[in-house]
Amino acid sequence: MNLPDPNDVIYNFAFVIILIYSTALVLIFMYALAQLNLLFNYISAQKRKDNSPKFNLDNPEEIPFVTIQLPVFNEAYVMDRLLENIKLMDYPKDKYEIQVLDDSTDDTVISTKAHVQKLAKEGIDIKHITRTNRQGFKAGALKEGLEVAKGEYIAIFDADFLPKADWLKLTIPYFKNGKIGVVQTRWSHINRDYSILTKIQAFALDAHFSLEQVGRNSKGHFINFNGTAGIWRKSCIIDAGNWEGDTLTEDLDLSYRAQLKGWDFKYLEDVTTPAELPVVISAARSQQFRWNKGGAENFRKMTKRVLKSKLPLKTKIHSVLHLLNSTMFLNVLLVGVLSIPMLYIKNEYEHLRNYFLVMSFFVISTIIFFICYWVMYKKNHGNTFKDFIQYVVMFFTFFSIAMGFSLHNSIAVLEGHIGKRSEFVRTPKFNINSIKDSWKGNKYLRKNISLNVIVEGILMLYFAFGMYSAFIVGDQGGDFGLFPFHAMLTIGFGFVFFKSLTSKA
Repeated sequence: MNLPDPNDVIYNFAFVIILIYSTALVLIFMYALAQLNLLFNYISAQKRKDNSPKFNLDNPEEIPFVTIQLPVFNEAYVMDRLLENIKLMDYPKDKYEIQVLDDSTDDTVISTKAHVQKLAKEGIDIKHITRTNRQGFKAGALKEGLEVAKGEYIAIFDADFLPKADWLKLTIPYFKNGKIGVVQTRWSHINRDYSILTKIQAFALDAHFSLEQVGRNSKGHFINFNGTAGIWRKSCIIDAGNWEGDTLTEDLDLSYRAQLKGWDFKYLEDVTTPAELPVVISAARSQQFRWNKGGAENFRKMTKRVLKSKLPLKTKIHSVLHLLNSTMFLNVLLVGVLSIPMLYIKNEYEHLRNYFLVMSFFVISTIIFFICYWVMYKKNHGNTFKDFIQYVVMFFTFFSIAMGFSLHNSIAVLEGHIGKRSEFVRTPKFNINSIKDSWKGNKYLRKNISLNVIVEGILMLYFAFGMYSAFIVGDQGGDFGLFPFHAMLTIGFGFVFFKSLTSKA
C-alpha cells in the first residue's frame, strides 16, 4: 500500500478535520457520562426520605411575609390570565404582596394598571411598578422591585406561568432551614400536546427538571433557579450581590453567585407549576437563543470563580459541564458538518480507518442519552410496551429537531463566548391551551426571515447529500454507517427551515 505524501495539502487538511471531529465527539461523550452520573444520582435520590425542617404554617407566628414579583413586558395575550390566577393564592392576605414589574412599551401598560387597580379594590395588596427605562431588562426590573419589597422571601413568576393556589404553602416551609437560599419547583406544561414543537420542548424540559435538577441537587452540586416558579430568600439575593443584567440568563448568574457564597438550594420535583410552551418556532428560537447565549456568557463569567473555589472536585466538574451545556450544540454542529468529509476521508485513505473508531463515541453517547431520557419518560408517562414505542419515536424526533436547532444555538453560544452583547429578547406569549387555539395574528411575532434560516435550508440539502454519499463512496458498494445520522440531520434542519418560513403572524 502506497502511503500519501505527508506534505500533501489535502491529506493534512484531512488530519485537521479528523482532529476537530474527534475532539467534538469526545466532548459530547464527556457530557453524556456526566448525564449518566446524574441518572445514578437521581435513582439514588428516589430512595431517600426528605426530612427537611419546615415552618408550621398552622402557627400564625411561623408564617413569613412573601413578596410575589411578576416581571412582565408587552404581555397582551396573557396578562389578564396571569393576574386572575395569582389573586387565587391560598395564603393569608396580610402575609403577602404582589409586585407587577411592568416594563411594557405598548398599550398593555394602561390595561394592566387598570386590572391592578381593580384587584387592589378587592383587598389584594398589589402594586403596579413601572420604570422610565429598561436598564438591565428583567434583572433590572427585579432589582428595582426588590428595593421596595416588604417580603422576607421573593417568589417570581413569568407572565405565562399559572401557579396553583397552594403553591406558597408547598414551598415556603422549607425556608425554616436558614441555609436555604432558593426553593425551585418543576415546570409543567399546559399545552404539551399542541404540536410536535411543544411535545419536544416538554420532552427536553422534563428531562432537565428531573434528571439534571434532582441529579445535581441530591448530591449538593450546583443547580440553577430557572428564572420563574421559584422563591428566593431576600437576604440571599443581597448577600450574593443582587441581580445583575450583564448576561442574558440573570437567573443562572445569581444562582452561581449565591451558591459560591455558601447558600443551599432546594429543588422540589413533586411541586409543579403549569406554564405555556412557545407554539411557534420563531418564539422557540428567541427563547433558545437567549438561554444558550446566556449559558455561554455565564461560562465566561463564572468558570474561574468555580475552579478557584474550595468546592469538592466532583462539584467543580459538574458545575463546569453545567455551564458548558449550551456549548454542546456547537459540538453537535461540528460533528454534523464534518461527518460528510469524514465519510469521504474514511473511504479514500484506508490506513486511517483505525482513527474512525472515535465515531463509536457518538453511538455510545446516544445510547446513554436514550437510557437517561427513558427513565424520566417512563416515570411521567408509563412503562408499557406501547409507552416504550411512543418514547422511541419521541426520542428520535426530539434528537433530530434538537440537531436542527444546532446552527441557531451555536451562533448564540459563539456570541456568548466572545462577549458580544445583545438585548434581552422576550419570548412572545400566546395564551394557547388547546389545539383549537390559534397563534395567528400575534402582534409580537417577527415578520422577517433571517439569513440563518436560509443557511438552515442549505444545511438540510447538505445532509441530504450526505445520505446520497452513503451509496457512492468507496469501492465496496457504499458506506451506510453514518446514514441514520445524516437522515436525522436532514429531517431536523428541514423541520426548522420549513417551520421558520411559516411562523409569521
